[in-house]
Amino acid sequence: MSGLLAAAAAGALALSALPSNAAPSEPTRASTDLATAFQEAAATYDVPREVLVGVGYAESHLDGHNGLPSQAGGYGVMHLVSNNKNPTMSQATKLTGLPVEKLAKNTAANILGAAAVLDSYADAAKLTDRSNLGKWYEVIAKYSHSADAPTGRLYTDEVYKIIGQGVNAAGVTTEPKKVTPDRGAYAKVAPLGTRTPTSVAAVDYPGAIWNAASTSNYRVGRTAAISTIVIHVTQGSYAGTISWFKNPSAQVSAHYVIRSSDGQVTQMVAEKDTAWHVRTENPYTIGIEHEGWVDQPSWFTDAMYRSSAAVTRNIADRRGIPKDRAHIRGHSEMPNNDHTDPGPNWNWNYYMELVNGGNPNPPTYNFTTYGTGVRVRSAPSLSASIVTTLPGPTQVFVICQVQGDPVTAEGTTNNWWAKLRDQGGYMTNIYIDHPDPKLPGVPEC
Repeated sequence: MSGLLAAAAAGALALSALPSNAAPSEPTRASTDLATAFQEAAATYDVPREVLVGVGYAESHLDGHNGLPSQAGGYGVMHLVSNNKNPTMSQATKLTGLPVEKLAKNTAANILGAAAVLDSYADAAKLTDRSNLGKWYEVIAKYSHSADAPTGRLYTDEVYKIIGQGVNAAGVTTEPKKVTPDRGAYAKVAPLGTRTPTSVAAVDYPGAIWNAASTSNYRVGRTAAISTIVIHVTQGSYAGTISWFKNPSAQVSAHYVIRSSDGQVTQMVAEKDTAWHVRTENPYTIGIEHEGWVDQPSWFTDAMYRSSAAVTRNIADRRGIPKDRAHIRGHSEMPNNDHTDPGPNWNWNYYMELVNGGNPNPPTYNFTTYGTGVRVRSAPSLSASIVTTLPGPTQVFVICQVQGDPVTAEGTTNNWWAKLRDQGGYMTNIYIDHPDPKLPGVPEC
C-alpha cells in the first residue's frame, strides 16, 4: 500500500523547528556507517545496542528506504513517526535538537533520534538496570505506540524474538541473546494468535486471527459482487500495519494482513464488508496486505508466499473466483490507482503456482562460480565447517544472500555470501561470476 500518506508525510516534515535545549551534536560523516551509527547511538543514550538493532530490524530490516515514509507516516531505519497516535518523530526532534528532515533522511540521525526516545521512555519507567535486556520490554512496547495492548505485545515479542536470534544484515551484527523478557503489565495480555475472547477465530478464513479494523476505516456491506483479490505490500511492519488499520484517522484498511517471518494471518475486515484499499475498486475486491517494503525482497519469505497463497486459494474456492492473473491482481494493476505494490520483487509465477495447489521449489537464482576448490561452508563464516568443495566453474542455484565474514581475493574484499540450494551451505559471493558484490535481484536471507 505504498504512498498512502503523502499528506501525513508533509505534515511530519513541517515539524522542523529546533528547540533551544539542543543536546547532542549532529551525526558526523564518520557516523554514516550503519554499525557505527548503532554503536554511537547506544553509547550516547545508554540504550543496549541489541535493543536498538532489534527495534530497527523489526521495523525496517535496517533499510531507510531513501527517506520515503511508511504507510503510517514513519521514517528511516527506526521508523520515527508523526501521526495522531505516535509522536516519536516530534519527541526525537525535541530530545536531540535535530530537524525532522535530518531525522527522516539521515540514517545515523534517525538511529540517534530513536535512541533518545527510548532513553526518555526508560527514564520515565525508572529503568535503572539498563544492561538487563529483559527489563526493556515495556519501554519497547511504548515505543511502538500500538493501538492496543495485544498489538503492543505482538510488536514487542517480535523484537525479543529478533534479539534472541541475533541479526546479521546490512553490515550490522548482533550475537543471539537468550533473554527472558520481563513483560510487566503485558504479562496479563493474551498475545495475538491465541484463541481468547479478545483474539477469536476470524470470520472467514479459519487459519486467521480476528482483530477488527476501526469502523472508521471500512464500509459495512457491499455494493458489488466480489470478483477480484488484490495483493498489497504494507510499506511497514506487521504490527504497525495492524495498529494503523485500528486508528480511526487512517481511512484505509484491508481484509487480511500477513506476517513475513512465519506467515501468520490477521483478518481485520469481514469479506462481506468493503475495506478501503483500492479507491474506486473497493466494492468488488478483497485486499491482502503483506508485511514488508516494495523495494526490499528480504521480506518476501517462503512462509509468507505459502500462507498468502493458502488464503487466496481459500477465498477463490469459496467464492468461485477463477485462480488466474485476471482475478488475482497487484495493487499497481488496479484501475484508478497510483501505487507500485507489490512491485518487481514479488514472484508472481511462484505465487500463482502455489495458489493453484502446486508445490514448487522456492525461487532460486542461477549463477556460475569461477576458480577451483571453492569451499561451501555451513554458515557465512570462515570458521564454519566445510560442507563441500566446488571444482572449477560450477553452476549454482542461490536461494538468498546474507552478509558474513569478509573474504579478500585478487585485491577485492566482499562480505556477501550466497546460500546454495543443492549444496546446503554458503559460499562467498567473491567467487561467483558477477561483477556486483551483492547479487542483483537475490533476496537477503
